[in-house]
Amino acid sequence: MDFLGTLHGLQEAFAVTIPLVEPQAPVRGCAPWTAHDLVVHLAEVHHWAAAQARGTDEAPLDTVSPGLVDLYRACAAELRDTFAALDPTAPARTLVGPGTVAFWHRRQVHETLVHLWDLRTAAGLEAVAAPPEVWADGIDEIVTMFEPRQVRLGRIPPLAHGVALVADDAARSWVLGAHQAAAPVTAAEVTVTGRAQALALVLWHRATPDEAGLLVSGDRTALEAALATHLTP
Repeated sequence: MDFLGTLHGLQEAFAVTIPLVEPQAPVRGCAPWTAHDLVVHLAEVHHWAAAQARGTDEAPLDTVSPGLVDLYRACAAELRDTFAALDPTAPARTLVGPGTVAFWHRRQVHETLVHLWDLRTAAGLEAVAAPPEVWADGIDEIVTMFEPRQVRLGRIPPLAHGVALVADDAARSWVLGAHQAAAPVTAAEVTVTGRAQALALVLWHRATPDEAGLLVSGDRTALEAALATHLTP
């Protein structure tokens, strides 16, 4: 996947959406945040991730003086310029310990993708289309990195039952809970099938399985138990 090209496109879509949204509009998936809070958050995350990739201390960021669009564009450009200057295989601090700059290519694509969905839906706009393989990679990130990390940090208990996820428009499947270091599950009690975007939004608590139009077969309580936890930060 062309993470850097995808990131640039998502950042541009986010930037051009900012003026279309009332700053005080509530953001359902990030309650009690407003659209203003969301824009500042993503700008700060880009700024912070650039420092993580460089392995430097994060410089103070003025989030008050610039307008929202200018703030976001400046931080988005900083992140892209940082990635352009660094070898993807160069060492970097990551959310799971020492890693490479490439970790942040992926992480910032999915951070931007989900928050672009948040921003546009806060204004009642249609979500910007992203290929199924991009959303599917975001599911993979949750299954293989975020959920195991949440367990390892003690933020959620290990899943007692596996949840099979099938993205039928991306020809990919996973078992949520299989990558836990503590008590990994080897079999799924329930299977959830649907579009990659729908699955990702449910895992990010942006929609319920029914709202997302997912097909659930098996022990639905296993799915409900998984979704009752914070699979992501």
